[in-house]
Amino acid sequence: MVKENGLLWEVSFWEFFFVTVILAGAAAYLTGRAVARSWNSNVQLAIYMVLLTAACRFIHYALFNGTLLSLQYYIVDLIILLIIAFIGRQVTRARQMTTQYSFEYRRSGPAAWARKT
Repeated sequence: MVKENGLLWEVSFWEFFFVTVILAGAAAYLTGRAVARSWNSNVQLAIYMVLLTAACRFIHYALFNGTLLSLQYYIVDLIILLIIAFIGRQVTRARQMTTQYSFEYRRSGPAAWARKT
């Protein structure tokens, strides 16, 4: 199989999708949930994603002959994982706010809450 180097992935699209979006994305979503459940800050979540991205890049390197120390692909993976992690955090935070403070807030979407009137 010929590698299809692109702007967003250096291995084939399917290898990128499987490792970054499915495997590391699931870990990022669960990390976002854990950070929200423990009421930690966004900075702490970002630090966790930097570490998870390093592990993701290692998997690309070890299994699919990707480049371990490529800043471009590291930043692409980091942005994708940050988006997924913050979605997981926001969905969990919306559920927390509407469950724990149901007298004050109501759900206004899957990742949002609004003050009751």
